[in-house]
Amino acid sequence: MLKEALDGQLTALYNAVAASEQVQVEPVGRWFEAFLKRRTRNVSASFQELEEEEQLSEEEEDEELQLEEYPMLKTLDPKDWKNQDHYAVLGLAHIRYKATQKQIKAAHKAMVLKHHPDKRKAAGEQIVEGDNDYFTCITKAMEMLSDPVKRRAFDSVDPTFDNMVPSKAEGKENFFVVFAPVFERNSRWSVQKHFPSLGALDASFEEVDHFYSFWYNFDSWREFSYLDEEEKEKAECRDERRWIEKQNRASRAQRKKEEMNRIRTLVDTAYNCDPRIKRFKEEEKARKESEKKAKAEAKKREQEEKERVRQAEEEAARMRREKEEEAARQVAQQAKKEKEAQKKAIKKERQKLRTTCKTHSYFTDNEADGVRMMEEVEKLCDRLELTSLQTLNEALASGNKEQSKAALEKQVQEVNVQMRKEKEAEMQAQQAVRGAEHTSAGGGGLNNRGWNEEDLQLLIKAVNLFPAGTNARWEVIASYMNQHSSSGVKRTAKDVINKAKTLQKLDPHQKDEINRKAFEKFKKEHSAVPPTADNAVPSERFDAVSAESNSSPWTTEEQKLLEQALKTYPVNTPERWEKISDAVPGRSKKDCMKRYKELVEMIKAKKAAQEQVTTKNKK
Repeated sequence: MLKEALDGQLTALYNAVAASEQVQVEPVGRWFEAFLKRRTRNVSASFQELEEEEQLSEEEEDEELQLEEYPMLKTLDPKDWKNQDHYAVLGLAHIRYKATQKQIKAAHKAMVLKHHPDKRKAAGEQIVEGDNDYFTCITKAMEMLSDPVKRRAFDSVDPTFDNMVPSKAEGKENFFVVFAPVFERNSRWSVQKHFPSLGALDASFEEVDHFYSFWYNFDSWREFSYLDEEEKEKAECRDERRWIEKQNRASRAQRKKEEMNRIRTLVDTAYNCDPRIKRFKEEEKARKESEKKAKAEAKKREQEEKERVRQAEEEAARMRREKEEEAARQVAQQAKKEKEAQKKAIKKERQKLRTTCKTHSYFTDNEADGVRMMEEVEKLCDRLELTSLQTLNEALASGNKEQSKAALEKQVQEVNVQMRKEKEAEMQAQQAVRGAEHTSAGGGGLNNRGWNEEDLQLLIKAVNLFPAGTNARWEVIASYMNQHSSSGVKRTAKDVINKAKTLQKLDPHQKDEINRKAFEKFKKEHSAVPPTADNAVPSERFDAVSAESNSSPWTTEEQKLLEQALKTYPVNTPERWEKISDAVPGRSKKDCMKRYKELVEMIKAKKAAQEQVTTKNKK
């Protein structure tokens, strides 16, 4: 392509351009070689240029490698090679684990050229024969650092590595300055090549969480085989070699455990001192508090709404109830008015009936018949309803004396017949109830027929007096009933058991009815006392004590207080019963003495019944 003419210049054509020809050439040279490499490795030209630049930089580093002279090199003991610093022996103390294999080889080459025994011997230096020369340490250092496995074992126990963990006091003063280099230093043990940094104060929660998750799950390649006390190669037999391997594995596991504990302590200390974690916790706490507050407010609003609805429902129910009550009250008032009107009408009709009968001298001239008819008229007034009374009064008013008498006697006869039928029906019902009770008691023999209310009450008392677990319980109960029953019927243990089972099957209302009848009988027998010389004029002391006595049954708490008072105040105590009554609130001296006598009698009766059964069994 022709260049463009400048200002003031002319373009001249001297000859025609020849036509292009295709020529066969053979590609050669380093550029073609680079092209083939790129095509084979499927990389671009820019990557090839970077790779070449990296190789050139490594070559330049090898050329610029400066070795540090180890002053203690000539004093080293080859036999104590485990305690020597291999990097320092080769002059790489300033590079250490970052040194490449080329640098290690170059350093070894330089050290061999300088400290080889033949060279030193030629220079007139005295050489130690055998493996005791310090040159053996150089050879051993090269052996350890050129093998990746052995080098990793030595790097794991690098004597220059700082295993120190900062304290909480140091971390709280300047967290990032203290902990950043520590994590950077310990990251060399990570299996993963890329690891997160500690970050800054304004780091996000995700970055901080990723950092601590990495270190809490830290995977370390650090191992401690270099510190094995025994070498299995020196074992004389297979068993000894196995024993050495076992000991070495145990010591390595222990050191590995201590190393992981050190890392965990480091991470825990940093986590506790990290101001970002504190800020995140405060933010989380504030968020939870706000959520809790919002939830409480929502719940409060919900409760207020429920309360409002409830009050509205209660108000509606109250108004509805008031309306219903008002309607019911009006109905009741109307019914009351009607009832009062009916009562007045019935009273009027009764008075009219009595007046009519009295005017006609009860339709008889005989005084005795007149008294009988008076009773019959009163019976009619009690039994007849309003319509019947009105009909009867109309009949008495419309007819003559004979007709009125016949109508009255007819009505009296009908009422007497009705009353007789009702009485017969009631007697039949009572007989049916007795028959049912007798049938339910069945199988108990002849003695089961005589169970009255007193015997049933006595049976209930005996069952409570002799609870389950009493020796020969049912025989004792039967003996107790035979001693205290006034019916004269002798009961056996079988009779008592059958009747007790029957009482258990009864309805609770029937049991209450039995107890009520027994109490009414007792009250009837003891309430009406005929006046005698003994009770006609009671003394003042008797009246005072009777007025103070408490007839209510004794409770369990009162019974416990009475028993405790009886133990506290023995027989020889002055004014014993006054003190005992003071110890039992609500009970007078007479109540306590009466209860004490009841308990004594109950215990005596119980012992007598048990002794009787025991004597009977012995015979």
